[in-house]
Amino acid sequence: MADPRFDVLTVGNAIVDIIARAEDDFLVRENINKGAMNLIDADRAEHLYAAMGPAVEASGGSAGNTAAGIASFGAKAAYLGKVADDHLGGVFTHDIRAIGVHFDTKPLESVPPTARSMIFVTPDGERSMNTYLGACVELGPEDVDADVVAASQVTYFEGYLWDPPRAKEAIRLAANIAHENKRQTAITLSDPFCVDRYREEFLDLMRSGTVDIVFANDAELKSLYQTADLMTAVSSVREDTALAVVTQGEEGSIVVTREKTSEVAAHSIDKLEDTTGAGDLYAAGFLYGLTTGRSMEDCARIGGLAAAEVIQHIGPRPQVSLKDLLAQSGI
Repeated sequence: MADPRFDVLTVGNAIVDIIARAEDDFLVRENINKGAMNLIDADRAEHLYAAMGPAVEASGGSAGNTAAGIASFGAKAAYLGKVADDHLGGVFTHDIRAIGVHFDTKPLESVPPTARSMIFVTPDGERSMNTYLGACVELGPEDVDADVVAASQVTYFEGYLWDPPRAKEAIRLAANIAHENKRQTAITLSDPFCVDRYREEFLDLMRSGTVDIVFANDAELKSLYQTADLMTAVSSVREDTALAVVTQGEEGSIVVTREKTSEVAAHSIDKLEDTTGAGDLYAAGFLYGLTTGRSMEDCARIGGLAAAEVIQHIGPRPQVSLKDLLAQSGI
């Protein structure tokens, strides 16, 4: 097996985030599920854009944020996702390449336009996402670059990809290529509502060995196993996959292997500003640790460090060098 060109390839919905602060009564008035990713159509996207206050535009998308984090650690990252040949598609492409991520997916030349997500951040730092998938729904097997997958230590994809129909085919193809080349695959469950929609399919991906590593927060894992007790869910996931990583916000994270369960404390912060990107950056730190041979506990600590950085400012991507932050951390 050749040495990998890339440490991690992430695959996801290529989305430009439009982020604004909002009060809880705004969410109620607009019928927005707080703390969730709400899928919307083009008309709803136009309505919410008109209704929101001053906003920040930033390239996002769950797996795109993870790729940005991996690159910030100084590792070699690649990204696969579909944008349109339009203004926001140009913004996304420029942003992800500018931070050193390999991104070469051919843009869509016609409609629908590049995806965008209106994200409302409430005073408690919680984010509620309203996503128009646009060009993302056109991601398909023809977009999978077999050479890039084969050359990546880990191929990581987001559960949100189960919403656009042809992306499932792309993921299964990428997983087959990865395993044929003795590489690993990983999934993030993305959102409790996403788990509710695709529970049986996610469980099949794990039990069939299509994915080797699972990332989830506590709510997503409990939803997956339809239990209110986290430790019951942890016991179940141990039976279904070789490695699972469960985040719990300020309670830290849990690393679950066949042999043991390790609980790791969260990294301290000064002030919570915006939870957008917290899970994405945790995954970036964990995967950076994993692909550089760290212990499971240190992988979790590095993930916590990256998550702590991103939740202390508005926006889903790091604003300082995670490589420098790690060097200063003593981990």
